[in-house]
Amino acid sequence: MKIVFFGTPAFAAYNLQYLIDQNYQIDTVVTGLDKLRGRGKKKLPTEVKKTAIDNNIPVLQPQNLKDTSFICKLNELKADIFLVVAFKYLPEKIWRLPKIGSINLHTSLLPNYRGAAPINRVLINGEKNTGITTFYLNKYIDQGNILKQKKIDISENMTAGQLHEKLKKEGAILIKDTFNDIISNSIIEKKQNSSKTLMAPKLTKEMLRIDWKQSALDIHNLVRGLSPYISENKILKDVSICPSAWFMIKEKNGVEKRVKLQLTTIKKSQKKYNFKVETDNKTYLNIIISEMAISLLQLQVEGKKSISIHQFLNGYDLKNLEIL
Repeated sequence: MKIVFFGTPAFAAYNLQYLIDQNYQIDTVVTGLDKLRGRGKKKLPTEVKKTAIDNNIPVLQPQNLKDTSFICKLNELKADIFLVVAFKYLPEKIWRLPKIGSINLHTSLLPNYRGAAPINRVLINGEKNTGITTFYLNKYIDQGNILKQKKIDISENMTAGQLHEKLKKEGAILIKDTFNDIISNSIIEKKQNSSKTLMAPKLTKEMLRIDWKQSALDIHNLVRGLSPYISENKILKDVSICPSAWFMIKEKNGVEKRVKLQLTTIKKSQKKYNFKVETDNKTYLNIIISEMAISLLQLQVEGKKSISIHQFLNGYDLKNLEIL
C-alpha cells in the first residue's frame, strides 16, 4: 500500500515515524515551508521534514496547494492513500487523487468538535472524555465518513499539553489499525450525524484573558485548556496549541504587566467570597470565587521565565500588587 503523508508539526512527525517503524510504505511526504525561527532567525525545516530526511523519504513543500505542477507530481505518484495529520485543508483536486482515498486524523470524537482547536475546546468546556478519529476527506471540513475511533478519558486537571501527547500516541495506533482494516478489507465506514454537534473553532486572542467574574471551575478549565505543561519539567513548545491563559497585575507604581497562568487546581473553600486573594506570602496563592478556591501553581510574568508560585511569592510582595 503506497502512502503519501501530509503533515507539519511535531504531532504529525511522531505519527510519521511510528508508521515508518511499523514498515508502512511512505512514498513521499508533503509538508509546510521552512520558516525563520529563533533569535538568529535561521530558516528551519518543519518537524515532519526532519523526520522524512532522517528516513530518506522524498519531501514536497508546495507554496500553493492548488499549483498545477504540484498536483501533477502527486498524480504521478499513483498513491493508494493520502494520509493527512495536522495539515491544511486539501483541495478536492488533491484528495480525489489516491486509489483508496484520503484519510485524516482528527483529535476528537467526530462529529463533535469539528474545527481547528478540538484539544483546547474539550478541556475549556470541561468534558469528561474525548477521543481520536480517522475519516475519509470530502468537500466539507471534518465531515467525511468515519473509519475508526478511540475514546479517551479526561482527568479533572489534565492540561492541553498532556492531552496533546496522549492523543498523539493513540492517534498513531488508530492509523495503524485503520490501515490494517483497509488491507484486510474489513473497514466499515460510518456517516457522521451532523445534528447538534459541538464545534472547535480556532482560538482567539480575546478568549485567552481570564475573567475573574467567571466561576472558579470555568477559569480552571480555561487555564488547563490552554496550558503547555506535559509534566512538572516538560512543556509543549507549540504556542499555537497552548498559548496560555493570562491576567494582568498592577504594581504600586501603576505599571501593569501581563501574567500567563499555566497551572491551577481547584478545591472547596471554607468561606464564600465574590473574589478574594488568600496567601501565606510564601508557598501558596489562592483566589476564592464563591465557594471554590483556585490555587495558582505555575505562572509567567511578562518578559520573564515560567516560575512556580513559590518563586513568584519570593519575588513579589502581594501587598503592592493588584490582580486585574
